[in-house]
Amino acid sequence: MATGGPRAITSLLAGRSVFQGVSLQDTMDALAVPGTLVLPETDGSVRCVACGHRCLLRPGRRGVCKVRWNKGGTLMVPSGYVAALQSDPIEKKPFYHVLPGQDCLTFGMLGCDYHCGYCQNWLTTQALRDPTAGVEPARIEANALVAMALARGARVVGSSYNEPLITAEWAVDVFRRAKAAGLITAFISNGNATAEVLDFIRPHTDCYKIDLKAMRDVTYRRLGGVLQRVLDTMRMVHERGFWQEVVTLVVPGFNDDPGDLARAAAAIAAVSPDIPWHVTAFHPDYQMQEAPGTTAEALVRGCEIGHNAGLRYVYAGNLPGAVGRWENTWCPTCAGLLVERLGYRVRRHRVTAQGTCPDCATRIPGIWC
Repeated sequence: MATGGPRAITSLLAGRSVFQGVSLQDTMDALAVPGTLVLPETDGSVRCVACGHRCLLRPGRRGVCKVRWNKGGTLMVPSGYVAALQSDPIEKKPFYHVLPGQDCLTFGMLGCDYHCGYCQNWLTTQALRDPTAGVEPARIEANALVAMALARGARVVGSSYNEPLITAEWAVDVFRRAKAAGLITAFISNGNATAEVLDFIRPHTDCYKIDLKAMRDVTYRRLGGVLQRVLDTMRMVHERGFWQEVVTLVVPGFNDDPGDLARAAAAIAAVSPDIPWHVTAFHPDYQMQEAPGTTAEALVRGCEIGHNAGLRYVYAGNLPGAVGRWENTWCPTCAGLLVERLGYRVRRHRVTAQGTCPDCATRIPGIWC
């Protein structure tokens, strides 16, 4: 999910009706509609295929995410609301090879299929799992979100702030309209996907960002995931033609072992050396308030590891001005500076509208116009 901390309902939703005096779970159930990402089973059970957990849900039972549930043999899923909404630079998602300097209207719902102790969006992701979390949802129509994006001059609409796979039907409702309006669309995800959900979203989704959180399965299982599923998702996303970027939040003492970072870089390069890899700085949050933040030196070391593994585009994030060349995009052929950045601000952008280096005509993969 996007970095930058949990977002409450912002002024973008001023005047929208919200639920009051009702439990959050009851509110969520009132907003649910029949889902699409489901396989029927026997005895009224259903198999949810929105994420890699592939939960088998008997009548009345909820999935790991807490927001998808079986109502009398019908899978019910979230729809028609947001719990977080923000318009900010596309670099914050982060996408560095998608319309540099443009804004992305990002919406989020509630729930997650993971339970990361350092989650920066825990108010939304853990809302139905942690009684100290929770953000009041606000009703909104898909067309209204697209209208907001257009009114604010955003060229991208993204689903984030919770895990968008578990709310994929709603994202597609929004993205279908966004594409018709000429906007780019993006998933900002933990990558715990299935082939079914990727096939479902692909006609309406241009970009897919994956959090590659660690390279040890035991570490992933602490977060509620399985490493191989994420590695499989990277490959499936690439095969389906999404524009893909990968992020690793480097958490000291958790996933910052140089050997593990080298394995992460190698796994990405094995899919494609053109996939941008962002190594970003951890800031203490949620249940890891006492952990140290990531140093600039650790990020630079991670970038060098990625470069040595053959990745052509490696970036350091969240410590603007402290990581040297690793905020910028460089031509892999002539080493010319293509996009100069300071944090989320683009200072110079030289990639041509055709997606090439202006100095040597090397094709630079991404979405540039």
